[in-house]
Amino acid sequence: MIATLCSIDELKEAKKAIDQLQDSYPHLFDKMVHVAGLTRALQLKYQYMGCLIMDEDSADCLPNIPYSSVLRLYKKEVQTLKNDEHIAMLKQLFTSFKETGYAKISLLALGRSPESLVGASSVK
Repeated sequence: MIATLCSIDELKEAKKAIDQLQDSYPHLFDKMVHVAGLTRALQLKYQYMGCLIMDEDSADCLPNIPYSSVLRLYKKEVQTLKNDEHIAMLKQLFTSFKETGYAKISLLALGRSPESLVGASSVK
């Protein structure tokens, strides 16, 4: 389990970058929020989502979903996000805030406040 200690300043900077992404690339942002919301709804790990988006090894966070059709649908939605012409901007945001973590970046994009995410978290 990964525990990331984030300062309020780091989280505020991440939130600012997310807001800039939303302003500059609203369609990309909407797709990202859709995938983050789907991740939450399916009770998958944000780490898994981030690994898929960033083309990283996801072996450590593979979901335990009994229905392969659900996982195929999820991966299709992630691929739709990755096919966006501006995906490099989202990848840059994820890279810039790697220490913040995919979970906290996702939760900020979904509307959580930086203050609510301060401190250690095991949210994946």
